[in-house]
Amino acid sequence: MHKDQFLIESLKQIADGITNTFGSNCEVAIHDLKNVTHSLVYITGNVTNRQLGSPVTDAVIKEIVNHGNEAKDKYAFKTITDDGREIKSSTIFIRNEQGEVIAAFCINFDVTDYLNALQALEMFAGIKPDKESKPISEKLAFSVDNTIETLFEEAVKEVGKRPATMTTDEKINLVRLLERKGIFQIKGVINQVALQLGVTNFTVYNYLKKIRATNGSSITDILK
Repeated sequence: MHKDQFLIESLKQIADGITNTFGSNCEVAIHDLKNVTHSLVYITGNVTNRQLGSPVTDAVIKEIVNHGNEAKDKYAFKTITDDGREIKSSTIFIRNEQGEVIAAFCINFDVTDYLNALQALEMFAGIKPDKESKPISEKLAFSVDNTIETLFEEAVKEVGKRPATMTTDEKINLVRLLERKGIFQIKGVINQVALQLGVTNFTVYNYLKKIRATNGSSITDILK
């Protein structure tokens, strides 16, 4: 067996150890980077519902294209599944004896249920502010994406549940809160809101149509 292949086989044993330790919310995927279009050679756990032979993610390809064998590992970054579940992910680039990147070792942990529990605890332990003195909370934003993320998280806290576990009515309510916060005045925000909610752009448009019809306003301004 070639040394590179032996290394990948050893990684499979480590992957099994991780998922058996951290349970059903954890998944480990191993990508053989010799063929990025069909790179997934091993997966244990079932968080992202991918199959063997699936391609590597665009984030891995960008890192390799930009940095080659100097590709940097990424730890505990946020990704979102198609149905809106929130994943804490890490990607470790595996090198052979020559220092060449030959594989990507990817850990995905579904934190949706934990975030729901955290929100429930915050609501339970929170102290209601005096009606006459409302605390002011502001998060400095360094980009439009930061602003969108902040407003979205504020709305999620008000609903009290993570998007992946919300009912349709709760998702509509979240969009209503975002509408009140003025988030839909930001160009291109529909795509980001749809991604975070785990629905299509068309679904978000429909939610907004219902909300704005109730408010007696038009949806045409967000279609520009």
